[in-house]
Order: sequence, then structure tokens, then C-alpha cells
Amino acid sequence: MNKSLLVGAVLGAVGVTAGGAVATYSLVKSGPEYAQVLAVEPVKTQIKTPREVCKDVAVTRQAPVKDQHQIAGTVVGALAGGLLGNQIGGGTGKKIATVAGAVGGGYAGNKVQEGMQERDTYTTTQTRCNTVNDISDKVVGYDVRYSLDGKEGKVRMDRDPGNQIPVDKEGKLVLSQSEQAH
Repeated sequence: MNKSLLVGAVLGAVGVTAGGAVATYSLVKSGPEYAQVLAVEPVKTQIKTPREVCKDVAVTRQAPVKDQHQIAGTVVGALAGGLLGNQIGGGTGKKIATVAGAVGGGYAGNKVQEGMQERDTYTTTQTRCNTVNDISDKVVGYDVRYSLDGKEGKVRMDRDPGNQIPVDKEGKLVLSQSEQAH
């Protein structure tokens, strides 16, 4: 066999073995490429969103009063009472009955008109609004428990990492998508 062929084959085998050893050493030295995720807990905050709610309601109001002192009722009552009082008795008794009828009728007419005015109402529809808050939950991050090189750790991330978290060449977690792109 040719001596140079044999030397070349031996040197080639040594080179391949050395290259494999160096590659294996660099893989072992670099550590794991991923941390194992043990648990993921979403972190939530409550958001209050105000909105206006309006509804139509029936409102009863008192009609405007034209005769605030009930003069018409008093006059009509006094005339009616005076006429009735005049029908009773004779002489001086008739005059007293007329005056008493006029006074009583005036008072009664005043109270009747007052009651009618209080019951004189109208109903309108009015829109009434108030502000209510809609409450919703928003996820603001994730608390992640992980295992890396046999040690457990906890970190807050902006996304759910899934089953694994990438690890960079220095053995640090890659926590965001932008870090992973570099």
C-alpha cells in the first residue's frame, strides 16, 4: 500500500475526529437552547369603560295656575252660598243666613278651586341619561415558572411562551420576540 495514502487516511481520520470533538465540546459548553416552561399564569387588570345609558320616562307636572288665589272659586262660592242663605228664614234671620251662606260658600268655593288646580296635571316624556361602567378583563402579561439547568425560576413575559423559552448564547432567557430576532 502506498505510504502517502496511508498517511493521508490517518490524517483525515484524525481531522474528522478532532472536528467532531470540537463540535461536541462547543455544543456541551453552550448549554441548553431552551428553558422548560412549568406553568403560565395570565396577569389581568380590570378595565372600566364608561358609557351613557338613556331612557324615556313619563313625568307628571302641575298645569300652570291662572288664578293663583282662587278668586273665581271664592266669588262663585260666595254668590251660591248667599243665594242659598237668602232662602232661609225671614227678616233679620234672613240677612244673617245670607251673610253666613256667602262666607261659607266663599270658603268652600275657594277650597274646591284649590283642589281642582292641584289635580290639574299633564304628563310629558323626558329623556334621562346616566353613565354606567362596563367592566372587562385585559391580559397585561404572563407570570411564567420555568426550569433551566435544573433550577427553577419565575419571570413576567409580555406573551405566553408555550412549552419552552429560548435561551441565548450567554445562557439568558430570551423574553421578547424582538430579542429572539437578533
